[in-house]
Amino acid sequence: MIPQESVLPRALLTYIEGLKTRDVDLIGSTFADDIRFVTPAKTMRREEILEFLAALYRGFPDWSYDHDEPVVNGEGIYGVKWRQGGTHTGVLTFSGFKAVLATGKRVTIPEQFFYYQVRNKKLSEIRPDPVLGGAPRGIFEQIGVELPPL
Repeated sequence: MIPQESVLPRALLTYIEGLKTRDVDLIGSTFADDIRFVTPAKTMRREEILEFLAALYRGFPDWSYDHDEPVVNGEGIYGVKWRQGGTHTGVLTFSGFKAVLATGKRVTIPEQFFYYQVRNKKLSEIRPDPVLGGAPRGIFEQIGVELPPL
């Protein structure tokens, strides 16, 4: 259950809806122009994030998300504990990355908090907790990519 909009910003609620429906355009509508997705290996910007999600949904057409109730961690910072996964039945490809043909492998990401910063009614930063096997790196590891790009 998601708390009332009075507690959570519309951008975060819409982003969650976009993830659950795999709607990349809806997700993109929640992003600030200068959004950053920060992982220990790489920081992605707006177009890279959207390209990655589109590639993920093509490679894993059944990719799904479940989450606990979002929490407020501070002014403008919100945490969501996600559970996500899917079956690799399509080609996973995006620019700068060698295509991975469908493996048929089921990917299950361990429970993982993602933290969202909201500024001027838009998501300005997404930062997943570094969890062993967590997203996004764990997706590649579970389908056998030796040197994941993220």
